[in-house]
This record gives sequence, C-alpha cells and structure tokens, in this order.
Amino acid sequence: MDFEFRKIFIPRSVGRSAVRQLLTDQAEYGGWELDRLRLFADGTRRVILRRRIIRVRSTL
Repeated sequence: MDFEFRKIFIPRSVGRSAVRQLLTDQAEYGGWELDRLRLFADGTRRVILRRRIIRVRSTL
C-alpha cells in the first residue's frame, strides 16, 4: 500500500481543543488519519497525517 503524508507544525499558542478540531476536520473531510504526533518540551507539536493513495487501473 502506498501512503501520502502531510506534516503539520502547530505552535504552542494553539490550544488543545483547537488542535483536536483541526485534526478532526482533516480526518472527516480530507480522509487523513493520524500517523504520529510529537509534543516537544517547548509546547510545539509536530503532527504527521497519512492517507492511502488510491491508484485507478485502466479497464481498456
């Protein structure tokens, strides 16, 4: 399976509820799923989202 990845850096000034809403919207409307989330000591977050690449085969 092939996946497409998206990296998002979230500053520490963004609240937990706003981050949750952002990730929920990405999952619901964009088809992304959470691959990895890292919380750094300074409060910034690095989020890696992934979604499957759907390859369409020609029927001709």
